[in-house]
Amino acid sequence: MFRSLPILSFCAVVLAQTSSLALRRTAEEADAIERNITRTITQESLEQRAELPPSRFRPRIGKDAAVAPKPRLQVRNIVSEYSVGTLQETGSADLHEFRQVISVDGRTVQSVESARHSLSIGIQSRDDRARKRMLEDFAKHGLVDVATDYGLILLDFTPRGMTNLDIAPVAEARIGADAALVFAWRQKTTAGGELEFHGRQVVRQPLEGRLWVRKADGLPLRVDAWAQYTAGQHRIRDEATVDYVESAHGFLTPVSVFHRHLVDGQPITENLYHYEPFRMFSSDAEIKFTEVPDQPAPAPVKR
Repeated sequence: MFRSLPILSFCAVVLAQTSSLALRRTAEEADAIERNITRTITQESLEQRAELPPSRFRPRIGKDAAVAPKPRLQVRNIVSEYSVGTLQETGSADLHEFRQVISVDGRTVQSVESARHSLSIGIQSRDDRARKRMLEDFAKHGLVDVATDYGLILLDFTPRGMTNLDIAPVAEARIGADAALVFAWRQKTTAGGELEFHGRQVVRQPLEGRLWVRKADGLPLRVDAWAQYTAGQHRIRDEATVDYVESAHGFLTPVSVFHRHLVDGQPITENLYHYEPFRMFSSDAEIKFTEVPDQPAPAPVKR
């Protein structure tokens, strides 16, 4: 004798199956990034908008002397050659972003060829000081609250990474023309948390957020992430949205990262990163790209 399931129970079973398939696809895509992205290079453009303290100069006479000075808005534009590698002396297989700055606010710092040469040598070197120096140099170009490694956040969803996550489906939504399943996730530990530079300080915080996957096939489209903590008497929040596209080489790569640093609910710094199509290179010291032709960068998906 057959017994029909209640409609709600049937829907729950379908949702569980769909979610399971979507997370499996996400893990496969994250694993593909981990295997391939260290053999790629791209150009990264960063626009940073930061609120700075008021100027120390204050007029001593006239009506302006009684007016409290206002914070200043600083806008910086940094273009870099960008690739991914490991910090060998740590003994960890975790991947990190590395950059060689090409220009700052339209002023050339070095040629593209020189940047690529330095980047390829630094990433392949067993001396981690060269890699750490790249991160320090990037932060020295007048930037405020630099957040790094967000473009690699999908690596938290590899089969190994998911062991450090609590994750559950929460909604359905849309990204552009695509219907999407939305999952809430939270890191169980600080391992893989965000890495930030605040002046000379390096801060790592556990993250939580949302994972957006295409409902039709489980392809990851977007990861939202945020971290909140207290520093002195202030509430600090960092949040980011990372959009991914499939590269010409058959695996996902970041196309944009939008990061905000907020203090007591007020945005202090915004970092908007854009990435050109990723290109692959050989293991030689000099970067040699594969024969796959460059493809136009897909338009970033809209919120």
